Amino acid sequence: QAQLVESGGGLVQPGGSLRLSCKAQRMILSTFNMCTADWYRQAPGKEREFIARSSNSGSADYTDSVKGRFTISRDNSRKTVYLQMNNLKPEDTAVYYCNLVHPTLQSVNYWGQGIQVTVSS
Repeated sequence: QAQLVESGGGLVQPGGSLRLSCKAQRMILSTFNMCTADWYRQAPGKEREFIARSSNSGSADYTDSVKGRFTISRDNSRKTVYLQMNNLKPEDTAVYYCNLVHPTLQSVNYWGQGIQVTVSS
C-alpha cells in the first residue's frame, strides 16, 4: 500500500516562507508520474479547501488566495511534490494535505497525513 509522507511545516512569522514536501512511498515511478498532485488545507472550523495542483504534464493551477505567493512543483525522480510558500499570512494557518490521484486507476487516490503550518508573530 502506497502512502504519502509530508514534511516541512511549522511556525513562521508573517511574511516568512516555508517549503512543504510530500513524498510518495511504496509507489512505482510510472504510477507517480501519471498522477495529478494537489495540495489542500483545512483551517480550524473551516472546510478543507483546494489550493494548488500539479498536473502530470507539469502545468500548475492555484486558488486565487495563494496566486503569486505559493508555487507547486514536483520532482518525479524523487516521487516528491513540493509547495513553496512565500509571504505567508496569518490566514494561511491551517493543516496542509497533499493528494495524489491517478487518472484511470481508481484505487490510486492517496492523502498525506496532514502537516501543521502556523503563521504568527
